[in-house]
Amino acid sequence: MVKENLKEIYELLFERFGRQYWWPGDGQFEIIVGAVLTQNTNWTNVEKAIGNLKNAGCLTPPKLHEIKIEKLAQLIRPAGYFNIKAKRLKNLINWLFDNYQGRLENIEAVATNQLREELLSITGIGPETADSILLYAFNRPVFVVDAYTARIAARHNLIEPPFEYTELQRLFMDNLDEDVELFNEYHALLVRCGKEFCRPAARCAGCPLEKLPHNIDV
Repeated sequence: MVKENLKEIYELLFERFGRQYWWPGDGQFEIIVGAVLTQNTNWTNVEKAIGNLKNAGCLTPPKLHEIKIEKLAQLIRPAGYFNIKAKRLKNLINWLFDNYQGRLENIEAVATNQLREELLSITGIGPETADSILLYAFNRPVFVVDAYTARIAARHNLIEPPFEYTELQRLFMDNLDEDVELFNEYHALLVRCGKEFCRPAARCAGCPLEKLPHNIDV
């Protein structure tokens, strides 16, 4: 039943919104940086921060490895929490250089489970960020879940609160084909629906999922 419900939700969202063309970013490394910067902010602010890094000639692994953390913090200031995010970016870059000579291509042969564990071991990299990097930068079949996913899944009775990140992730991965393109598009569509309709104060009128059974009290 869950499999059919997930399929119907995807089809309704895709019919309404169409392809979302995620993840926004010019190349693999920019996607990785964006995944860190987008924590607790919107993409418009991330774009400004990435623009600053590009203009400063710093949007490469060697340059971010060399740059002083104080300068990095100022460049990414538009993304908010810039001192914290500068430390997180530095932690990520240091991991890349300590383990893979600073080269993303050296990561390609690493098994997905091992790579996920390594990413989660980096201070400041949580499950959502790690999984975004895996899916969108490395094209690994890992479903990304976030607050929008959780809200939609709970309100449409796919899962009963309270639940952990891993439990919600397994709901999708156990009931969908293991497909990078599908995982990519489904997550992007859930975010689109969450932003426009399934907000903390639900706007059910006109939502593409309006006809499905739902409970807005969760």
